[in-house]
Amino acid sequence: MNPPVFTTLGCRLNAYETEAMKELAAQAGVDNAVVVNTCAVTSEAVRKARQEIRRLRRENPEATLIVTGCAAQTEPETFAKMPEVDRVIGNHEKMQAGTWSRIAAPADFIGETERVQVDDIMSVRETAGHLIDGFGSRSRAYVQVQNGCDHRCTFCIIPFGRGNSRSVPAGVVVEQIKRLVGSGYREVVLTGVDLTSWGADLPMEPKLGDLVMRILKLVPDLERLRISSIDSIEVDPALMEAIATESRLMPHLHLSLQAGDDMILKRMKRRHLRDDAIRFCEEARRLRPDMIFGADIIAGFPTETEAMFDNSLRLVEQCDLTWLHVFPYSPRPGTPAARMPAVPGPAIRERAARLRAAGEVQVARHLAAQVGRDHSVLMEAPRMGRTAQFTEVTFAEDRPVGDIVPARIIGVCGAQLTA
Repeated sequence: MNPPVFTTLGCRLNAYETEAMKELAAQAGVDNAVVVNTCAVTSEAVRKARQEIRRLRRENPEATLIVTGCAAQTEPETFAKMPEVDRVIGNHEKMQAGTWSRIAAPADFIGETERVQVDDIMSVRETAGHLIDGFGSRSRAYVQVQNGCDHRCTFCIIPFGRGNSRSVPAGVVVEQIKRLVGSGYREVVLTGVDLTSWGADLPMEPKLGDLVMRILKLVPDLERLRISSIDSIEVDPALMEAIATESRLMPHLHLSLQAGDDMILKRMKRRHLRDDAIRFCEEARRLRPDMIFGADIIAGFPTETEAMFDNSLRLVEQCDLTWLHVFPYSPRPGTPAARMPAVPGPAIRERAARLRAAGEVQVARHLAAQVGRDHSVLMEAPRMGRTAQFTEVTFAEDRPVGDIVPARIIGVCGAQLTA
């Protein structure tokens, strides 16, 4: 028997779901299959998915090739037309045990000839808390607590790949984290598509901060809790309280900012303005002086002038952003932004390069400020770990993977600290 081969493109949530699919496929007895879990965040991501599918078909000519993920959900016909592809499965279907049973034994299901199984993702009302043993490293586990998005930013196709926002109940989340901690994980990261919308569809409409406080209270042996990308305008008072009072909540927040110009933010249909972002960063750092921020920023959004772009560039320093994810704008068919007047490609690329250069300056500043300081480092490899602020640290000698070790920072090498 040849176990299925899985390839993941895109975000951490996709990587999490790939782990869940591996278990579902193993339980169903799927044999000799290649599964590509795609991303749809940009047109380039879809192009890379097609490229990866062709490569995998050349390397696995006899396998059943299955395409799933956000690009399969939003563009099923694109992949169904590819001669390399045997099956296309939607984002909801990929997490169902019955889907994998049909793949494992199609002859057992009368009339099972449909190559494309992609239903209306907007009709999905629940997100299951898929119980996996963690992934990424032996020290850090990721837990999906939310899926989908109720917002309709004009550049974004993801709600049509993920559906509306759905939350995993707090009790399910707590039990999974207890299980992971019992298995030896020292750090847990909460993941989702629109994490700060967690709870809006649950009884009593709890907030993300309520979930964080509940986890920290009910799982006292959890040493580190980290939250992934958040929308700062939706941060609730309980989460701000956790930032201020809970040392086990890591001082690293990745913000979905996207731009630093008010007109562009309005045209993006974002829910915050420039000053909102600055105020949030100032307040979070006042409550937690060692707080470090990452951010998503789009370069060259339609109608963006040089002056508008300069507002985004200046925001990097005004919010003291450290870890930047820079996205050159890429039109997604079907989104309102794709119909807006476009910025020329060379200007988009040049602005993205300037943003990345500003980010490199910020990283260098952060790294230099750590020299001489003491940090607790979670070891991910024998000679590499991360601080609470998610900064990589290298060591001259081996340390036990999974341990949290004290470290005195003695220098900087590239984008890493040395200890």
